[in-house]
Amino acid sequence: MPPGVVNFMVGAGGEVGDVIVDHPKTRYIAFTGSKEIGLRINERAAKVGKGQIWIKRVVAEMGGKDAIIVDADTDLDEAATGIVQSAFGFQGQKCSACSRVIIHRDVYDSVLERIVERTAKLKVGDPNDPSTNLSAVINQKAFKTISQYIEWGQADGGRLLAGGGTDGEQGFFIEPTVIADVKPGARIEQQEIFGPVLACIPAKDFDEALEIANDTEYGLTGAVYTNDPEKLERARREFHAGNLYLNRKCTGALVGAHPFGGFNMSGTDSKAGGRDYLGLFMQAKLVSEKIRPGHTRQEKRETI
Repeated sequence: MPPGVVNFMVGAGGEVGDVIVDHPKTRYIAFTGSKEIGLRINERAAKVGKGQIWIKRVVAEMGGKDAIIVDADTDLDEAATGIVQSAFGFQGQKCSACSRVIIHRDVYDSVLERIVERTAKLKVGDPNDPSTNLSAVINQKAFKTISQYIEWGQADGGRLLAGGGTDGEQGFFIEPTVIADVKPGARIEQQEIFGPVLACIPAKDFDEALEIANDTEYGLTGAVYTNDPEKLERARREFHAGNLYLNRKCTGALVGAHPFGGFNMSGTDSKAGGRDYLGLFMQAKLVSEKIRPGHTRQEKRETI
């Protein structure tokens, strides 16, 4: 192949992904997607192929099962607004989306009422219409998967409070859905849905709320609404999320201000948009030269 010519491989990820990852000339892999594919990439990249002379570096941004905790001592209207924005923005198709809200039982019904009220005002329709809040989900596969989770949520004892309707005839439209009384460990409480489905879980106190929030294999984003400074400090120490937000919603990380990346099965905790992120795409090299007596050398610095 002539110098400067690059042969690009084109095709679906399932067809070309393994080939690219396995190739001995592949040196670095930056991936954003599901936990399953991220783990597959990490496993295959660890194997040394014929002719490979380096260890492949993998930076992976994977899934999330993000929670917002609402304490009894907080502004319930502000919390409900943040929850609805986090859960249903972009049809819930964000790894940072709030898919679980854990509410102190003393204000559980009050918060649910506010969530349902705000959800009912959301309009599903054509994204070209400025009044539209949610449009169709990405494809038929997502439509079927999300619809299945809505059924599972109710079959596992959840109580449908809002939404739940789907329309696959005019497009892959799914109403923003709120399911209450979800039990810790239920499928919609543990598994990433990547759609407009919010699981609502009561907690007897802040200790139990933190326990529920941390009881998943993920650790991407999270948020806590409370007026208690001691509880905010506890959240800083004990809420296992790569991006934690206090008294605000759990989505909307701003590059350069909120470096983004998660713990556990949410990825390699490489913070995209942070000062150290660029270094993950580079290789450090140190050169040291002994200057002999009687010799001088003009130093030349280059940035590559």
